Amino acid sequence: MAPVGAGRLGAPGLWMLAGLALLLVPSWTMLAQHVWLSDEQGHGPIILGVTMWLAWTRRQQLLELPQRPAPLAGWALLAAGLMLYVVGRSQSVDTIEVLAHLPILAAALLLTRGLAGLRWGLFFLFFLLFMVPLPGILVTAITSPLKQAVSSVAEYLLYQAGYPVARSGVILYVGQFQLLVADACAGLNSMFTLEALGLLYMNLVNHQSLRRNVLLALLIIPISFVANVTRVIVLVLVTYHFGDGAGQGFAHGFAGMTLFLVALVLILATDSLIGRFMPQRPPRRPA
Repeated sequence: MAPVGAGRLGAPGLWMLAGLALLLVPSWTMLAQHVWLSDEQGHGPIILGVTMWLAWTRRQQLLELPQRPAPLAGWALLAAGLMLYVVGRSQSVDTIEVLAHLPILAAALLLTRGLAGLRWGLFFLFFLLFMVPLPGILVTAITSPLKQAVSSVAEYLLYQAGYPVARSGVILYVGQFQLLVADACAGLNSMFTLEALGLLYMNLVNHQSLRRNVLLALLIIPISFVANVTRVIVLVLVTYHFGDGAGQGFAHGFAGMTLFLVALVLILATDSLIGRFMPQRPPRRPA
């Protein structure tokens, strides 16, 4: 027999959903109108959409949990989240406002389903962290050396392939064309997006080995670097062979698709290689 309250939200859950909508929808609207329009933050709606889809497909697991709220931790987290939300919203600080969603959502789980509900939502909360807009000063500090490294590797590979290429900082010269490696092509945000893609893959395949998951998560960082280099090389080659108009038109968007395709292939290949050295252990049978 299912515990009382299992399998349905109940009146408190419905009121909680209404309150969450009043807080979250205005923030999502602000992100859609301003932040997500940039190339650097274009992954935001993907993160949100995937999170909502996964939560919806696994909603029955949450509904079947008994209603055992943890009011002390829940109200404390809710108070902290609301304070962050008010500060971020009133001061127009996108990072703080969106970051406040995490403790608010965690509090909602604690106040309705308790610690079991929070465990159910831990992956979703962590995945939503990739939707938080990064502070500009942090992006600038990390993106600059990343762009330098991507530009340097792309120049070296193209030169070895026989192309007339030269580099000055993050500007690549190929033939009569000049290309600037922008933040969106080799910055921290694209690396964040690819790390989120890797975490989503690990959650879907559900490996039981913690070492395997941690190792794959760490290897996604160099994988994203390789994918960024590939994207820059594709843009350079398209521009060199078909002109500047082609490089800035459809091919620019196609290069972004190439970024994710290369990253996904490398993640699958790396996971398969790790699996050869760290095979899944079958669960032990009871004596």
